[in-house]
Amino acid sequence: MTAQPIEADAVADRWPGPDLRRQRLATYTIEDVVALPDDAPRVELRDGVMIVVPSPTIGHQEIGTMLWLWFRNNSPREFRPSVATGLAVSINHTLEPDVLLVRSETINPSSHFSTVEQIVIAVEIVSPGTKRRDLLEKPADYAGARVPYFWRIEQDPVHLFAYELVVGGTYKLLADSATELVIDRPFEIRLPIGDITP
Repeated sequence: MTAQPIEADAVADRWPGPDLRRQRLATYTIEDVVALPDDAPRVELRDGVMIVVPSPTIGHQEIGTMLWLWFRNNSPREFRPSVATGLAVSINHTLEPDVLLVRSETINPSSHFSTVEQIVIAVEIVSPGTKRRDLLEKPADYAGARVPYFWRIEQDPVHLFAYELVVGGTYKLLADSATELVIDRPFEIRLPIGDITP
């Protein structure tokens, strides 16, 4: 097998990244994100500024995929899992959770984003390159958006932390485990951590 040469026009047509002027002015909206070409990297919007989301590792993707499958097989029918779709917080603020659990009746299969009202659980899998954001910024973002449940998954070893939004708009730890997560909200969950461990 030989590598095929890349056409010069194909390279020229690739997304060069966010426009620096618009970045400084913070004028990007969710419409700009949806209009990105298919080969553009995943981005989040933070108050009108595009932030490129790092590509996940194989281990990271395996945990997310296994959790998606666990949700698919164990959640009540009124919930449906999703991966690689975003959360539209506002017209100029989006998040890219690793896994979402969404209310089934609200899903639009052709949409790239869910709204806050549709989300039941937002899940972030912590990676070395995103650790600070996953531990400090993301919980505050999800709490500010009023997402009712937030899960954080640490890797190597896999350890799951489940949080619930409480009065005052902050998250309270419901439970955490490296063996089996057992909670009764948003539904009865007995999740063996081995089921999401690569």
